[in-house]
Amino acid sequence: MQPGGTRQPLVFLDVDGVLLPFRGRSARPDRPWVEADDGSGNPLLDRLDPGDGRRLLALSGELVWASTWMAEANEVISPRLGLPVLPFVDWPDPDEQPERGLHWKTAFLTRWAAGRPFVWLDDETTDADRRWVAARHPWPALLHRVDPYMGLTDADFSAVRQWLGRRNEPA
Repeated sequence: MQPGGTRQPLVFLDVDGVLLPFRGRSARPDRPWVEADDGSGNPLLDRLDPGDGRRLLALSGELVWASTWMAEANEVISPRLGLPVLPFVDWPDPDEQPERGLHWKTAFLTRWAAGRPFVWLDDETTDADRRWVAARHPWPALLHRVDPYMGLTDADFSAVRQWLGRRNEPA
């Protein structure tokens, strides 16, 4: 709990395009990027950066999978990043169509946040989603778009840390 009895902000995490960039990450001297299948059936898992787990755990928010991977993110992604089992959003049946121009996750994540501030790390959010959340969610929210070809970068983590830091400042 934060001072004043409020709970930490939620940090909603998408997987594809955020933790699994669509393009291989820059090569490091100790690890050349080569597409390789680790036996999981998904050759893109080699694009995960194990350092992302440490950086995510250092954020002052409650991590939640907000991906179509759902429970599978705990089985496949969490161990590779050194993350514990995280809560995940169990998406409803796709009968509910989003408002025109909104991402299909926007309204559902806003309801799932249930009165808590939140960060949403995704590669598909737009200004329309930001406006919608600002008009309907009376608590602070950061919808941070991650470049899907790069995945999470130091700049992304810096922006999220700064936003979360402002949530923890005394009033």
